[in-house]
Amino acid sequence: MEDRQRLEALMNELNTYQGQAEVIQQQIENLNASLTELTIALDTLEVVKDEEKEETLVPIGAGSFLITELKNTDEVVIGLGAGVAVKKKIADAKVTIEEQKTDLEELRDKMTLDLQKISDYIRQRSPEAEALMQKVEGEPSS
Repeated sequence: MEDRQRLEALMNELNTYQGQAEVIQQQIENLNASLTELTIALDTLEVVKDEEKEETLVPIGAGSFLITELKNTDEVVIGLGAGVAVKKKIADAKVTIEEQKTDLEELRDKMTLDLQKISDYIRQRSPEAEALMQKVEGEPSS
């Protein structure tokens, strides 16, 4: 019976770690999406600087766009998080976005390392769980 209890405890532990790994993987995917948005923002700022009177499309949702003309490409309103946005010169906005991007890349790298550690642990303990499973399945029922 002791093997059965050890197996159950080990399986619970491995399932918990697997759940954590899945959550971290989802968070990494979300960070990658945010990094893509920041990269697009940087590229867009580079393209539109000094391009007044250029026609552009502004998304309004549901795959619909307004056709509009750029009026001021010296400044941009940039989101800082928590619903806070400020007006900045293009160069300053690019610096802020680069800093945000660097912070997210560092966080993604840390989370990737954490995910690797959890995956390694699961890989190390899985053979023990498999051996216990075979041992328990081979035991006669009481």
